[in-house]
Amino acid sequence: MSFFSHTDWKNILRDSAETPEEIAFALNLDAEELASVTRRYPARINPYYMDLIKKNGLPLFLQAVPRKEELEDLPWLLPDGLCEEIQSPVPGVFHRYPDRVILAVSSECALFCRHCMRKRDLGEKNIFDKKAALAYLEGHPEIKDVILSGGDPLMLSDAGLDDLLTALRRIPHVETLRIHTRMPCTLPCRITPELVKMLRSHAPLFVNTHFNHPSEITEESTKACGLLVDAGIPVGCQSVLLKGVNDDKNILTSLFRKLMSIRVRPYYLHHPDPVAGILPFRMDVQKGLEIYRRIKGHVSGMAVPPYMIDLPGGGGKVGLHPDTFCDMDGNGWIRVANFEGRIYDYPALACPIGPPIIPVNKEKPWR
Repeated sequence: MSFFSHTDWKNILRDSAETPEEIAFALNLDAEELASVTRRYPARINPYYMDLIKKNGLPLFLQAVPRKEELEDLPWLLPDGLCEEIQSPVPGVFHRYPDRVILAVSSECALFCRHCMRKRDLGEKNIFDKKAALAYLEGHPEIKDVILSGGDPLMLSDAGLDDLLTALRRIPHVETLRIHTRMPCTLPCRITPELVKMLRSHAPLFVNTHFNHPSEITEESTKACGLLVDAGIPVGCQSVLLKGVNDDKNILTSLFRKLMSIRVRPYYLHHPDPVAGILPFRMDVQKGLEIYRRIKGHVSGMAVPPYMIDLPGGGGKVGLHPDTFCDMDGNGWIRVANFEGRIYDYPALACPIGPPIIPVNKEKPWR
């Protein structure tokens, strides 16, 4: 079935499997076991990605299908473990770094990824306040870079997205716009010539997408990325190192090479974030670094993204390198300095023995 023959992506979304019964029927699973998870963390699998699961099996299944292991949390794993809400001056705006902000413009996605670091908000009523967000940006001339995220910003209509981008372009000090979307991977027919033409009109604009496995790079996703790149819109990929999905040197090597072949630059390789609900995807940092070490030197430097952790407590992203790994304490934590020089504890083991001491940054950067 060619999903690019469908021009109305919204019609495809309407046929998504969302209830435990619908997912169980499609994949021959136990509906009650699914329900025990979806009562806390909702699910959505659109027909395109469901078709990929049936063709490619476990690596895609694990990313999309609820598992009871998602409920097995540790006391230090919080729904908002990265403390985004502390760094939110107005609803739906996250201001962690001095010169950039994230606008969480939607709480909906074409696929509810099981490893999502914002799964606490998936499917909930979106709290983004466009008027308040624009007023905040206008009052902060230090902000140069605006990232549209969510959820997925491409869940907005073309007209709604155009209105928002136009308003952002009217703010003189906003230089760069970014869109973080998984649509080229999870519902590539969303990337239409009309959408691309509109996005091109707001240049400089960059797209970061999200592929985790080589089998997600299909004829349809290749076409979607090609439409963007051919229009002069640079496309990068933020992948996540996921236990059971791609925690293997050969899989990641294949993924990064295939991304380069479709003109998508590997941008970041993220270690799974320390938030509630994604424990089954986490692994020891040392294992991740060993996989990363085995990739470097065997793949072109252009195709090897930085390996990143996001510090709990709102510390931000920090790059790790096999040669600079910090000593681990007896409980399984490492101490890492962020971009401000502040020290944070990070869980180097998937399941540390004891609790962390996390210096939560309560100094609001927008003051």
